[in-house]
Amino acid sequence: MNRNLFIVSFLLLSFAATAQQTKAPIEKEKWHWGNPIKQDTSAGYAQTLKVGDVLYISGTVATDMNEEGVKRLYSGLERSLKQYGLTFQHVVKENLYTTDIEAMKQLNHVRKQFYKGDFPAATWVQIVRLYMPDAKLEVELIAHFPKQ
Repeated sequence: MNRNLFIVSFLLLSFAATAQQTKAPIEKEKWHWGNPIKQDTSAGYAQTLKVGDVLYISGTVATDMNEEGVKRLYSGLERSLKQYGLTFQHVVKENLYTTDIEAMKQLNHVRKQFYKGDFPAATWVQIVRLYMPDAKLEVELIAHFPKQ
């Protein structure tokens, strides 16, 4: 009888401890283009969000589908990475959304220069329209911090 009571008590305490752990808030570190509140409250997003050893970078857009537009977009992503001491070699996933995938295929050489031969997992999707009506390309990234 005492053994069963011990087991039941142990299980109840274990469940209670687990429930407390799941309620703990996630530590988030944000950055948003020099904005002191570190997020855009009108659209409701942050440019970057660090959780643990993962950095999520929101979509950066280009309105011009030419070499300069793509270079400017990837330079913006590079700036986001540098805020945390990272480079494109830390990027593990890239999602690219464009209104003209054939044009982006022709401009892929500009993108590839930033990765210097160390390419991430990537998904490219052609869409009808982006959030900003004049945007033609949007790229979001996920990067990992090196183990300390």
